[in-house]
Amino acid sequence: MTESHYIEFKRELTANFEKEVVAFLNIGTGGKIIIGRDDDGSIIGLSNPDKDALRIKDILRTNIAPSIMGLFDIKLIEEENRHLIHITIASGPEKPYYIKKYGLTPKGCYYRLATAAEPMPQHMIDQYYESRTRRSLNKIKSDKQDLHFEQLRIYYAEQGKPLNEHFAANLELLTETQDYNYNAYLLSDINTTSYKLAVYDSTDRKALVSTEEYGNTCMITAAQKVLNRIDVENRTMSTIDGDRHDYRFWDQEALREAVRNAFIHNDYTTETFPKFEIFSDRIEITSYGGLPSGLSQEEFFTGYSAPRNKVLMRVYRDVGLVESLGIGIPRILETYGRKCFDFSDHFLRMCFPKHVPNVVREEGGVTGGVTGGVTGGVTLSQVVGYELLTPKQKLVLELLYNSDEATYKEIGKMLNIKSLSTVQKHISGLKKAGSISRDQAFGGRWIINFEND
Repeated sequence: MTESHYIEFKRELTANFEKEVVAFLNIGTGGKIIIGRDDDGSIIGLSNPDKDALRIKDILRTNIAPSIMGLFDIKLIEEENRHLIHITIASGPEKPYYIKKYGLTPKGCYYRLATAAEPMPQHMIDQYYESRTRRSLNKIKSDKQDLHFEQLRIYYAEQGKPLNEHFAANLELLTETQDYNYNAYLLSDINTTSYKLAVYDSTDRKALVSTEEYGNTCMITAAQKVLNRIDVENRTMSTIDGDRHDYRFWDQEALREAVRNAFIHNDYTTETFPKFEIFSDRIEITSYGGLPSGLSQEEFFTGYSAPRNKVLMRVYRDVGLVESLGIGIPRILETYGRKCFDFSDHFLRMCFPKHVPNVVREEGGVTGGVTGGVTGGVTLSQVVGYELLTPKQKLVLELLYNSDEATYKEIGKMLNIKSLSTVQKHISGLKKAGSISRDQAFGGRWIINFEND
């Protein structure tokens, strides 16, 4: 490991520590400071890392402005039996950041240049200050001031962090005039937020099955409700190839990271809220705001963190719903790759294709899948009348191929079809196309009819 534009080594905690932190805050990617390594990368170690970590946290909370709570992670690491401290610093949304005692001057403002923290020229300080987001959420006064936070109190209490009477100030939920800000509004028990989840019975937006609303409550509660609803759609299915193999349509951990990212990093300044859409072949999650200012796509994919809403990020971390800065995107990339992200000037969309592996039926010795996989030479696309079926009927067909004793009630539950008459309609369509039949001689099992049968 070597020093770079994004990584700084320090043998020990020094008096100019704030300078390095400010320099990372003022660039588009943020960076990492590792204390306990020499300039050449060799491990020196720290004699009292716990004491140093507490001192670092105090320095970051009190010596730098604007507030950077929610923009850093501190971790104690052990390597080669020596103790190190890793400090991950996100790019700040309220540049320029500065050392308080020196103010908005080149002696107080720094930026990262190559592998060094350089004083920021006064003209750059002025330019940053003039373009600083005046409508950041912590500066926007909530139209409603009679706010209550019982749900937020419960989330903190569950983590052993009960909120005291000063929680609004401590969590930066107040404006400079001590009014509740928009962060407070989003986290309050009752509001007029709107998080919609739509389900379509097709690959486009023509066949809308349902639209559900999860707003008007604390945004943490809304996020949990969206996650629970998506989890219902992300059913556990099975394949059999001598052994039973369970699978889900979408990777659960990646999907959870995506939903939480959409809530935390959405640009709420225009009161545009994240949207969640479930199609027959994919899930799309759309948030407003595009990439944070100063962060390139390559830096985004590499995992550099630039939280748009640092207060919301901090709260989600406090209540255990996110882990470290910059972890979410790499987790999604591990499963779905870069192609699942679509960027525009004002929106960021994540698209996760449905995973439907080859399905197996032991009786006929045939295997295959709706997605076109071939094993044994036969796929479900070779079922009689397959080209006549609707997307929903194809899902029912796949389910019956995996579970040939499924009842109408079980079919409805597994495919989230609330009406048994609708299930009957799909079954009738499959029978009419000649795709399935019922054989009472096999205990009432569904029989899939292939062209070659």
